[in-house]
Amino acid sequence: MSKKLLHKTQQIYLIFAIIIFIVIAPIFYIFSRWMYINNIDETLVDYKEDFIEKMLPKLTEENLPVWNNFNTTQQIKQYYPIKRDTMFYTTYFSEIEQELEPYRELETPIKIGENNYIFTTKISLFESEDLIISIAFLFFILITLLLIVLGIITNKISIKIWKPFYENLAQFEAFKIDNPNKLHLKQTNIEEFNRLNLSIEKLIQNNYIIYENQREFVENAAHELQTPIAVFKGKIDILMQRSDITKGQAELLESLNDSIARLNRLNKNLLTLSKIEKNNLNEITSFQIKEIIEKQLEFFKEQAIQKNIHIESHINGVINISANKGFTEILCSNLLLNAIQHNVINGNISIYIANNKFTVSNTGISSAIKSESLFNRFSKASSSEKGNGLGLAIVKKIVDINNWSISYKYENNAHSFTVTF
Repeated sequence: MSKKLLHKTQQIYLIFAIIIFIVIAPIFYIFSRWMYINNIDETLVDYKEDFIEKMLPKLTEENLPVWNNFNTTQQIKQYYPIKRDTMFYTTYFSEIEQELEPYRELETPIKIGENNYIFTTKISLFESEDLIISIAFLFFILITLLLIVLGIITNKISIKIWKPFYENLAQFEAFKIDNPNKLHLKQTNIEEFNRLNLSIEKLIQNNYIIYENQREFVENAAHELQTPIAVFKGKIDILMQRSDITKGQAELLESLNDSIARLNRLNKNLLTLSKIEKNNLNEITSFQIKEIIEKQLEFFKEQAIQKNIHIESHINGVINISANKGFTEILCSNLLLNAIQHNVINGNISIYIANNKFTVSNTGISSAIKSESLFNRFSKASSSEKGNGLGLAIVKKIVDINNWSISYKYENNAHSFTVTF
């Protein structure tokens, strides 16, 4: 599943922020605890030095019990072999809390009178642990808030920076090579965006020149073919009227006449496409689609009778549209002609007009047509020789220029084309 570049970069930032947070958090806790313990150790050493300097000269062996009774954090114990200061963790039972509490304790050898003793001083770690946890928790909250604020700021800045890009992207998506409206790309102070805009403008300009050359070639070729096609058809008509031609020659001339008729239709369709692509939609008028359908049905009645096709109309309501009436007639004509040409003998055609929709349904081949190429030029729904593959392409072009829509579906053994006005 594709993602927007902005969301992708934000996701990467978020992942790295979480990784950094996970790595830094325990390091911060360990370092904070180390600093606090180091500070406690220095305090214990200060207590020891203060005792040795101020209290030790005054102490005698006789008043040691009194000293120990009045001092809870400092004690003088029986000597055991120890050469220097020793610091360690230990626990003592608290009468107030009724539980064991952690302590940091220092032991050092001293001498009172002629005998050796051990001086001990301790500091409770119970409150310090709570303090470290509180500091760590506060750190986590501050870091989380910082990440959230940075995320919001980054998102706002990114949206502002990428806004011209998305505006230009919207124009690219709506752009059509046959649309005369030019692009109005947003200029920014970002070099990469400006280079992208310049490259796309050059690409569009080159493709538009190629498109114009191809369209003009098709239009000119179609115009030039009109005269020789008309002459060719006239000559064939003259030959067919002669009384001295044989049956075989007559069949050959009939085949040539059919081929020239197809060529003539193809040439007219190419000219029609050329006019539509040039947006020759002058003479916009308001009319009812019902009038055009009734007129076209009258025109195609004879072709339907030849294949014994039954046509039924379902017209509900009135649909008024504003468009070029001539091109709208071509649209309806091509849909009806398509329904007849690709129908079967004794088939059916149903026409529905309702809710701003015009639908033509017909029987035909017993499978759905590949819709992805259905409206492409020279794409045929069947192998019928009567079609030239431009009818539905013309319909699609007229629909697009008028901002209408067309859809195809196959259900209940019927092929349906629906134009939504």
